[in-house]
Amino acid sequence: MSEPLEVPLRDSGPLRIAVRTAAIMLVFTLVFTALMAGTYSATAPLVAASAKKEKLALIGEVLPFALYDNALLDDWIEVLADKELGVTDDATRLYRARLKGQPAALVIEAAAADGYSGRIGLLLAVKASGELLAVRVTEHRETPGLGDYINPNKDRNKSQPWITQFSNLGFDSVPRERWRVKKDGGQFDQRAGATISARAVTNASGRALAWATQQRDKLFDLPAHSRFEESKP
Repeated sequence: MSEPLEVPLRDSGPLRIAVRTAAIMLVFTLVFTALMAGTYSATAPLVAASAKKEKLALIGEVLPFALYDNALLDDWIEVLADKELGVTDDATRLYRARLKGQPAALVIEAAAADGYSGRIGLLLAVKASGELLAVRVTEHRETPGLGDYINPNKDRNKSQPWITQFSNLGFDSVPRERWRVKKDGGQFDQRAGATISARAVTNASGRALAWATQQRDKLFDLPAHSRFEESKP
């Protein structure tokens, strides 16, 4: 009777190494994920606090802290697409400043879509009485050294930056039809060779001021964190 053939077993070394490597990678992934989750949990409040501080600092450039005493960043309204604010396909946020419970000002995130190099982001503060306290450019791609003077940080005139000419003005002092650059027959200066940038900011500021003045009462009456969309005829 013939003896059965012996079938040699394959070397299990490579398989054992692969399994061990996979196990090590799994443990490493789990530990790394846990560490990242712990780091996020520990740093999230600090990041949020830093973002809040930066936001308030930016708002402070257009709205003096002495003019309100409410928790400004918690008293906001979401404004749906509105061409008067330069927001056509999205929503923007509006903050309501109050002093001793009374309406003090609106802080509006708006935009001019017709800058020389495209969209120019704006932040404006409008007093409840109807004056534009101040406006600042928050983002732009205007030509460095030419059209970027719309940002006071880039303006060479540090004593009186171009954008400060809008401060503390309302339609009682500058009629709505005069809210244009002088080249277009309006009230406001522009810099030679960079009229398009100035025109875009001036026109957008006038539109936002008119919108805020018209919608003021409705905006202050809405509950916080609600949405506002102007009714269409």
